Amino acid sequence: MNLKKIKLVEKLQEKLNETLKAVLPVIAIVLVLCFTIAPIEPGILLAFLLGAVLLIVGMMFFTLGVDMAMSPIGESVGTCMTQTKKLGLIIFLSFILGFIVTISEPDLQVLAEQVPAVPNMILVLSVAFGVGVFLVSAVLRILFNITLAHMLIGLYIIVFALAYFAPGDFVAVAFDAGGVTTGPMTVPFIMSLGIGIAAIRSDERAEDDSFGLVALSSVGPILSVLVLSLIYRPDSAQYVPDSVPFISDSVELWHIFAEEFPAYMGEIAVSLLPIIVFFVIFQLVFRRMSRRTLIRIAIGMVYTYVGLVVFLTGVNVGFMPAGNYLGQVLAANPYKWIIIPIGMLIGFFIVRAEPAVIVLTHQVEDITSGSIPASAMGMSLSIGIAASVGLAMTRVLTGISIFWFIIPGYAIALALSFFVPKIFTAIAFDSGGVASGPMTATFLLPFAIGACVSVGGNIVTDAFGVVAMVAMTPLITIQILGLVYEIKSRRLEKLETAKAAGAFDLLPDDDIIEL
Repeated sequence: MNLKKIKLVEKLQEKLNETLKAVLPVIAIVLVLCFTIAPIEPGILLAFLLGAVLLIVGMMFFTLGVDMAMSPIGESVGTCMTQTKKLGLIIFLSFILGFIVTISEPDLQVLAEQVPAVPNMILVLSVAFGVGVFLVSAVLRILFNITLAHMLIGLYIIVFALAYFAPGDFVAVAFDAGGVTTGPMTVPFIMSLGIGIAAIRSDERAEDDSFGLVALSSVGPILSVLVLSLIYRPDSAQYVPDSVPFISDSVELWHIFAEEFPAYMGEIAVSLLPIIVFFVIFQLVFRRMSRRTLIRIAIGMVYTYVGLVVFLTGVNVGFMPAGNYLGQVLAANPYKWIIIPIGMLIGFFIVRAEPAVIVLTHQVEDITSGSIPASAMGMSLSIGIAASVGLAMTRVLTGISIFWFIIPGYAIALALSFFVPKIFTAIAFDSGGVASGPMTATFLLPFAIGACVSVGGNIVTDAFGVVAMVAMTPLITIQILGLVYEIKSRRLEKLETAKAAGAFDLLPDDDIIEL
């Protein structure tokens, strides 16, 4: 076996280990529930287990493909278009990139199906237009050194003003849109684009400003859906959930998965095509990459394609019915409140299985040279998502308006942005979009819908919004991590100063021990 094959095997092994650590806890929790307080049909359980196997294989190939293809393309395009120093070209390319990458996002099709009052294509194009416009604003922010917190405050004031006038049935779906649209296809590319753009700056804030593109791009879909709701003014936006399939034997189980594979193969091919076409044109015009790099990117694209097809088939066919059925069974329990702690436990672990979360945490660790470790990011995200799912399940049981959670949550997050290091604010708002990916859309959302069906609630107003909640809480927990980081840094700086000045013995014992 030659050196290249050995490195590839080692890389695949590394990705497999990461994926197993992320997915196995979720599988274990579901199995414990199935064999204790939430019995489910054997066919659905088998579909869940087969879906879990596909999820693990798919995520392994997808994350490897991102490393080999999506990230290098994004960084190269970002650096190259900024080096041209032509503002008009930068704005045009940023908009086109945001537009085509959003259309490429598989989760956007799921969102379109959930808003029956608006034609699918109009919704998709409107959301893509919104992301394109806000990606332009994010790029201009980096180039002109504009503070992210100030932009976010202004934008969310507009968002909540529009939400006040929008039909109630659309508010939760609109906020869900901001999370769902920034999924496994969009996030790696947009984040790498920001790194490439910021790389040409030599000032001390360049590293901080390399984050924040996902944060601003997440606002576009929210505004797009809210504006559409004001234009269409539908009489009803009722959502009828898909029925849970009945699986009688293993052959029927395989047929269900086999029927879906071709559909996802076509969907992901269409999703990747605009990015491939854009990159080919970019390479022909700028001739930036060597032949060896191009071959590596082509192989990476194949891994990305295979990974996404396998991953989405597994989560949509295997996880979605299990999540829905589990929610129904738990909420039908005489002790309905139990769905809150169980939801929190699932949320704590399920965020680690999001493909884009793995990409984000590693990019943060790499860019900050390990000063913000992936493990600390992962723990902060898990705590945030556990809290958000607990709040979402409370909404399902009580029917409390999402405004009572979203407005205070964003107010706290925006207030924290004035007290934490700027890089943590940018990472936190990026994390909100990253955490609410396909695992949330295909397990937690069906889980909430199933519970809502059992308690007799309004699915659109009570169940939808779980993605929005998942997108909100990381804004707070990651910035709290930033506060802790800042306090520790200042204390360490004080210790080092005291040590250099010969006043080490005068420090408190706790500070000396920490040093």
